[in-house]
Amino acid sequence: MPLHRHRSGTSRRSRLAVGGTLLAALALLLTLPGAATAAGPDTADAPPARGTARMGQGVIEHDGRGGLPRDPRVVQTEGVDVSSHQGDVAWQTLWNSGVKWAYVKASEGTYYKNPYFAQQYNGSYNVGMIRGAYHFATPNTASGAAQANYFVDNGGGWSRDGRTLPGVLDIEWNPYGAQCYGLSQAGMVNWIRDFTNTYRARTGRDAVIYTATSWWKDCTGNNGSFGATNPLWVARYNTTVGELPAGWPVHTMWQYTSTGPTVGDHNRFNGALDRVQALANG
Repeated sequence: MPLHRHRSGTSRRSRLAVGGTLLAALALLLTLPGAATAAGPDTADAPPARGTARMGQGVIEHDGRGGLPRDPRVVQTEGVDVSSHQGDVAWQTLWNSGVKWAYVKASEGTYYKNPYFAQQYNGSYNVGMIRGAYHFATPNTASGAAQANYFVDNGGGWSRDGRTLPGVLDIEWNPYGAQCYGLSQAGMVNWIRDFTNTYRARTGRDAVIYTATSWWKDCTGNNGSFGATNPLWVARYNTTVGELPAGWPVHTMWQYTSTGPTVGDHNRFNGALDRVQALANG
């Protein structure tokens, strides 16, 4: 009997020792880098940092991606769009590859300016490209007028030098929250009109509108009132440009991929280089 009791005590102590070892191992695991994320709530869907949004960021997630465009039956002119994600851009390499125009992110909301703007905006110009600036809209943070003024004041202006394209309103899925920024369809249309009217008053030019057809349908109700004044830059990563938003019988520019050489975001201007120049000249 004593021997049996001794065995039982030893067994209990062994089990406790094993349990303690496992708890210690688990505690050590939880202190390792990344362990809190793995053990805690899923943070994979956390929104990106403010200011990091870029043209076309939501296209693949919402619209998917197909093949590259087929050879066009009309002449088109290759372009790129860049933001701080590209850092210092190899403009001469792009020029040598056939890229003749570029748009550079200047601003976002009323709180962000692209720190690489000078290298990108001036660098594209210096190699011979026709270039312009774009603004990533956040309609839930400030009015359209306030953001248009911020854009113009921080690189989004226009000059009749034959090499400067009119500014672009990049209006698309919200990477920081609800895709329509919490606005009703009517409210979104009013916000866009506030921006475009202010931009025209400041620069004498109608802003280009960059958007995706599906977003435009969801967030403006497929409003057709901008097609007569504002050139369309449509986003679709597929073999054809596809359906356009209401009001635009044709597109001016088409962002067709985010995986191009040297710079990912590649675009086609719907016309020869002289049509790019015509848009720059106003």
